[in-house]
Amino acid sequence: MQNFVTKSHVLNNNLVNRLIHRVDVDRVLIIDDALATEEPLEIIIAFGETHNRRSQSISVTMRTPTGHDFELALGFLFTEGVIGSFKDVMSVRYIASALAESAQTNVVKLDLHPTVTFAAEKLQRHFYTSSSCGVCGKTSIDMVQTTSCFLINKNLPRIKSTILFNLPEKLRAVQSVFDQTGGIHAAALFNTDGELIALREDVGRHNALDKLIGWATQQNILPLSQYILLVSGRSSFELVQKALMAGIPIVAAVGAPSSLAAELADENNITLIGFLKNNRFNIYSCFDRIFIESPNNFTQ
Repeated sequence: MQNFVTKSHVLNNNLVNRLIHRVDVDRVLIIDDALATEEPLEIIIAFGETHNRRSQSISVTMRTPTGHDFELALGFLFTEGVIGSFKDVMSVRYIASALAESAQTNVVKLDLHPTVTFAAEKLQRHFYTSSSCGVCGKTSIDMVQTTSCFLINKNLPRIKSTILFNLPEKLRAVQSVFDQTGGIHAAALFNTDGELIALREDVGRHNALDKLIGWATQQNILPLSQYILLVSGRSSFELVQKALMAGIPIVAAVGAPSSLAAELADENNITLIGFLKNNRFNIYSCFDRIFIESPNNFTQ
């Protein structure tokens, strides 16, 4: 068999091409394969009164550098309760790291307004957060359930089941990076008519949602009380917690929810949907928000 050194080269910010061995039952092929790009992003904030400003690194997360780093940082700060709106941030910019003299795209600094109170002890993450689970860096479970400033109406909005059936296909149609790699997550926002409003992708499902909520923060459309969130993969506790912070009443996933995600959704009037396909889905909380248009075969 031919020997070779595996090398990667960048196709664009989202993709890296790599020479790999593909093993079939009766042969081994050497082919090019596209991989989703993963790079670290450090988030630094400057805070305090004008005469006494301080800077602090609050997180390093592994993410896909899709050009939405500012949204990711804003969404992270919002869902962690550090900021309440875009008005709390004076500026967002790339800065140089300790290893680079010039500004680079792996360190983002946010200057908080002097009136914003930042309590570092409320954001006790380890310095490194994996791309697969943003909650893993929490120092205690008591720190996880951040208090939301939005109350979600228990009954509104009401959504037709047929609208939900169409969402996975609409999501897949715009997941360009997923089609090429199969290794990236998406978070999509739909209105109550099932129209796609915004989509963000990342190797980390929590990063994709932070990007989406960061976009909504910039657009000044929070709370997202008239929207549906659809995430690829499963729905974890942290994804539901972030949806709660943004005031999202319906969270749907193509995969399964965790038990803690279902409990959090139920406690906060969020309709949690799992295993969403074009012909069926499961409802784990707040069933009454979904209008079933063909209930002829309903059994209990």
